[in-house]
Amino acid sequence: MKSIVLASGKGGHGLRAELVDRVEPRPGPGELVVKMAACGLCGTDLEKMRGEYTASAPVVGHEAVGTISAVGVGVSGYRVGERVFPHHHVPDYSCYVCRAGNETMCDSYRSSNLVPGGFSEYFAVPKWNVEGGGVLRVPEGMSFEVASLTEPLACCVRAIRKSDVKPGESALVTGAGPVGLMHALLLKSMGADVLVSDVSESRLRLAEKAETGQVLDAKADVPGNVAARTGGRGADLAVVASGSKGAILQGLRSVRKGGRVLLFGVPPVGSILDYDISGLYNAEQTILTSYGATEVDTKEALNVLTSRGTEFARLITHRFPLAGFQDAVAAASAGEAMKVVVTP
Repeated sequence: MKSIVLASGKGGHGLRAELVDRVEPRPGPGELVVKMAACGLCGTDLEKMRGEYTASAPVVGHEAVGTISAVGVGVSGYRVGERVFPHHHVPDYSCYVCRAGNETMCDSYRSSNLVPGGFSEYFAVPKWNVEGGGVLRVPEGMSFEVASLTEPLACCVRAIRKSDVKPGESALVTGAGPVGLMHALLLKSMGADVLVSDVSESRLRLAEKAETGQVLDAKADVPGNVAARTGGRGADLAVVASGSKGAILQGLRSVRKGGRVLLFGVPPVGSILDYDISGLYNAEQTILTSYGATEVDTKEALNVLTSRGTEFARLITHRFPLAGFQDAVAAASAGEAMKVVVTP
């Protein structure tokens, strides 16, 4: 079978994605093997290739969906041919941090992954993920392309739940990439007055077409524009959907006194922020962070896609076969694409 794996880049800088031939996996006890139908290319995949991502082992492809092709000994409740979304990380739900509601910080959460990764014609789902409830069925009426949005949308669902959004609040989303627009669509459906900022004109145009909310050029005075649109107060919430330090500063400077800043985008390794934190104290602002998603979030994301799949499908702008993976990476890296989906 064909599979994308990461190898050391030249001079030790970053990792190089290679299309290789591998033996098709066979399920061990408790495992499933899935024939990949679609897998989204995530910003964290790109960061892993650039050597900027340290949160997990260098496995690419975690937004994969497909059909079960083989069932391991001891697996019950699943059968060959079922359409599924398998989550790549699953917590234990029993440790202290899980019981405290921080399941994605569980030591077991990142202990397993799809093998060898979602950008493969076939991949294995570990016993831990299967037994932990990480494999969800994709509704028959949902396309695999739309279903591949489950994992990133679930991460947004978890983040917005943490931010405690109320109808009528103003929300700024800094970063009009795929997850930024997913946040904007979710916030809008919750009754928030949404503003979206980005440095890219093409992404702002896509944001307008997706009807995510008012758009702002991030190269202009975003805090001033946000203040002008909120009666001088500033936004109730800023969702930083980019790992750029500029986006983080923009969010911090755009929220009102008593407002919240949600850090969602992954900053590159070594990012240092130069900011006078006395301002946070004097303005009583809150900084929140959100990482990953659990099965609770993925189930909610699937429900959202079941009823609003067409709305989110508009975010998928580019499609590439597995053999064209380098072209997919180039399109995503150049900012030409919104959401990129890879198929076999």
